[in-house]
Amino acid sequence: MSKVAELKRDFKKTGCRFDHEGTNHEIWYSPITDNYFPMSRHNNEEVGKRLEAALRRQAGVPKKR
Repeated sequence: MSKVAELKRDFKKTGCRFDHEGTNHEIWYSPITDNYFPMSRHNNEEVGKRLEAALRRQAGVPKKR
């Protein structure tokens, strides 16, 4: 499992960026998918495998091996 901070770092490397604060989450933008997606504000929080896969799909960032 990854932490939220690790995912944010991976996403930033591919051009994804923080867009604005939502009610309960940060809203991020991916230029790869031209999609906005929610991201947790809690950087030290563990992200489950299914949630990580969903976030990576929305961001267009494949899991590194």
